Amino acid sequence: MLYSLWVFGLGFWEIAAILIVALLVLGPKKLPELARSLGKGLREFRRATDDFRTTIEDEAHKPDPPRVSAPQPETEAQIEAPPAQGDDHAQ
Repeated sequence: MLYSLWVFGLGFWEIAAILIVALLVLGPKKLPELARSLGKGLREFRRATDDFRTTIEDEAHKPDPPRVSAPQPETEAQIEAPPAQGDDHAQ
C-alpha cells in the first residue's frame, strides 16, 4: 500500500471512490463549479483566520499602557493635623 498518499486517514482508492461518486451524483458540469466555490470558501476562511491570528499576536506583543493610580483618600489624621510652618517659639 502507498501510505504517503493518505489524506485525513484516507488512502488513494478511498479518495478516488469519493471523487467518482461525486462525479456521478453532480455531473461533469457541476463538479468544477462546486470545486471552485469550495476553493473560494476555504481561501476566504484562511484569510479570516490569518487576520484574526495577526490581530491577536499584535495585541499580545503590545506593551501595557502605564497605570494611572487613583488619588488616595485622605485619612482623618491628615485632615486634622495642621500643616507644619516652622518654629513657633521664635517670636
